[in-house]
Parts: sequence; C-alpha cells; structure tokens
Amino acid sequence: MTRDEIVSWLICDDPSPLYQRADAVRKEFCGDAIHKRAIIEFSNCCERDCHYCGIRRGNFGLTRYRMEDSQIFAAAQAAAALGYRTLVLQSGEDRYDATDRICFLIRNIKKMTNCAITLCVGERTGEEYRAMREAGADRYLLKFETSDRDLFRALRPGSSYDERINCLRRLRELDYQVGSGCMVGLPGQTPETLADDILLMKEFDFDMIGIGPFIPHPDTPLQNSSGGSLEMTLRMIALARIVTRNAHLPATTAIGSIHPQGRQMALRCGANVIMPNFTPQEFRAHYQIYPNKICINDRPADCAVCVDGMIRSLGRTVATDPGHSLKRGGRGIAQTACKSGEGSYNKRKAG
Repeated sequence: MTRDEIVSWLICDDPSPLYQRADAVRKEFCGDAIHKRAIIEFSNCCERDCHYCGIRRGNFGLTRYRMEDSQIFAAAQAAAALGYRTLVLQSGEDRYDATDRICFLIRNIKKMTNCAITLCVGERTGEEYRAMREAGADRYLLKFETSDRDLFRALRPGSSYDERINCLRRLRELDYQVGSGCMVGLPGQTPETLADDILLMKEFDFDMIGIGPFIPHPDTPLQNSSGGSLEMTLRMIALARIVTRNAHLPATTAIGSIHPQGRQMALRCGANVIMPNFTPQEFRAHYQIYPNKICINDRPADCAVCVDGMIRSLGRTVATDPGHSLKRGGRGIAQTACKSGEGSYNKRKAG
C-alpha cells in the first residue's frame, strides 16, 4: 500500500472490507493457530520520564518493586507447566537490572523450561544486546511508539528517536527476532503520521508488531488527553497485517482494557498472538502503564482457561510450538537449544 492508500483506509466510513482482507491475509500467511505468550513484569522501576507512561520516573505515588530471582523463576515455571512456550521478561528501563543479572535469568530459565524468551527491557548498548543474545534470548521487543520525530521528542524527554531506531538495527544485526510497534491515539497524531508508522513497520519487516491504544494515565502529564479509539486501533492492526503479511501481531491487553471484546475483535482482523499476564498478583497492580488494566486480580491458571476458551470460541486453535518468526532469509530461526548458556545456537529455518 502507498501512504495515500493507508490514509484512505484510516479515514474511510466503512472499514469492514479492510478487516476481512486482513483476516484472509492472516489465515494465508499465519494459519489459524493463536500463539500464547506469558508476560512476567519483573520490575516497574524506570529511568525514563515518558509523558504517557504510568511507571515513568516522575510518578512518585507509585509503589516500586523488583522481583527476586526466585519469584521470576517460579512464574516462568508456572507458565511452562500450563503449556506456554514463550516467556516475555518485561520491565521498565532500569539499569539496576544489569546485563549480568538478565543473562543469569535467561540461562536459568532456559535450563528450567522449554520456552523461547522475549526480552523487553529497553535501550541498551550493542555489547549488552550481544551478551543477552549469547545467554539464550531469542527475541527482543522495543517499540518505536511513533515514527513522528517531533512527537517522539515531545512525549519522551531525554530520549532520542535516532537512538531508538539504531537499537532496532543493532538487534537485527545480532540475529534477534525483533519486535516493535506503536501506540494509537497519542496527542498530536494524525492519519498521516499513523500511515508513516505502518510504512516503518513495512520497511523494517519486523518479526513481531505490537499495536495498542494510548490510554491516558491519571499520574502523567497526558492525564486529560482523550486516548486512542478501538476502531482506529483495529484499523492499524489490519493494515499492519496486510502490509507485513506474516509478522506476529498480538491482540494486546490494552485493547482488551478499552473494550470487553477488544482482543477478540483484534484476532478477527489480523492478530494471531495473545499475551496473558503471569506476573505474581502481589506485583501486578503496580505495573500499570495505563489504568484499568484487565486481569489484574486473575490467577494465571484462570487466565489460561479463559484464553483457551476465547480461542476456541473464535474457531481457532491453540499453537503448541514456540511461535518463532515466520520471516525467512536468515531470520525466523529457532534458538531453543541455548540451555547451556554458552551461546551455541541450534538453528533451523522456520515457516
């Protein structure tokens, strides 16, 4: 699609043909299986002061936490016992969690489980990314948030758009399966800037793409903003599916938080991944990037039953493999044999 074509779909009166096309593309290139990823939010400490985020450095009313290693391992083992094949280790950008510690976590989780590991721990140096990759990390999620440089600068004080993009390039060079994405409904966004987001996803050919609505948090400078709509978020998911074809696209918790059927709707217009929360309940309420997050009080076992029921209700199946990248040409490889932590990768072509 051209930029003008993308904009036309973002502003058209009836997006239903777009959703149908996206679902058909999803079925052709990804199949009917839905991949489940277990998220473990192991720290809500963050050095950044992003205007849209509830765990920003300037939110002094937030109870901060850092999970102990044993608590992280227990959560990982619980997810693996329930059949999850991918674990997402997520935190704020917290230098307290040094690379050595993250590598220690990766190595031990690989020994304990048969799970792929996705990291979401922010901007790091190339050497840090390399060390975590050699420890056994398979994937890395680093959202670009918006491709509009001016908007990025305004919403992320102290951050550099160019450095964000350079980090994504470094991750690709190190043969990570790379995930990125954007928010929908940020103050100052236009259909044209959203179209540029889609084109950036196409240019990078990301392995995974997360798209969710911006939800204003009461303890941030954007507390009085209107936030992103369900419809625009669904249009962006559908467009991302059509443009990228076989990227893994999650039906995010955020879209489920703004509409009770949000995740189901996203899965009907291009999404093929769902990401239940396996953070221990004592910490979950303190990792609220946005307010009114769903499933805060649900036990992981209850979430597993709920998610499996949701998938079956859509006429889809639960994937039993780790859900590695479907991209080809040197990516989309599985590194599931990195349990020794010595950095030797048993590679295979995916898809």
